[in-house]
Amino acid sequence: MPKIKTHKSTAKRFRYSSTGKLMRMRQGKGHLRRKKSPSVKATYSYAHVTESAGARRRVKRLAPTLE
Repeated sequence: MPKIKTHKSTAKRFRYSSTGKLMRMRQGKGHLRRKKSPSVKATYSYAHVTESAGARRRVKRLAPTLE
């Protein structure tokens, strides 16, 4: 039986919180940041909760050892 391989880009983009919620960072933080206002750039600096059940299933399938 072969080993289960983790999808590396999924493992880098998602984390689980201590309460078990799936967290992700916003994309585009470094792109054209001189044009963005400080309030827009501040939204990129913290992790957001992924509430979609389909996304949770997909991450669990792609990165089963992430938990």
